[in-house]
Amino acid sequence: MLDIGCGIGDMLRYRCGTVGVDVNPKAVALCQSQGLEVQLMQPDRLPFDDSEFDGAVLDNVLEHLERPEPLLAEVRRVLKAHGNFVVGVPGERGFRSDGDHKRHYPEAELARTIENAGFELARMFHQPFRSRLLDRYFRYYAIYGIFSRI
Repeated sequence: MLDIGCGIGDMLRYRCGTVGVDVNPKAVALCQSQGLEVQLMQPDRLPFDDSEFDGAVLDNVLEHLERPEPLLAEVRRVLKAHGNFVVGVPGERGFRSDGDHKRHYPEAELARTIENAGFELARMFHQPFRSRLLDRYFRYYAIYGIFSRI
């Protein structure tokens, strides 16, 4: 499993066999100092061979990119055929809470963006549960899509 934008390595600590990448050298150094398998990546370039991973996670990263297509093409390149790709983005309130957020992804836009990059939607879900009210007012509300590389 590949965790793209792994930050301080939360997922890496809890899921064996997960490799992380991040563009932030300080985050990478922190993770490495804790014995986690993390590599520094250049924007829109994953440092791995073609078809190297069975799955990838892009959690709270997509909304920071003005142009997601180059990174999504890289994800498709490093995933094996039919590999799983989980993408999470903040809801409306969470999007407005961070000045570094570039693009908002309501559910339909998230699906369209990832499908246009060569993935097929398997299912969408919301955290903690689907709610228009939480989407508007709860900062930590999130939308997730599970996709398969086609």
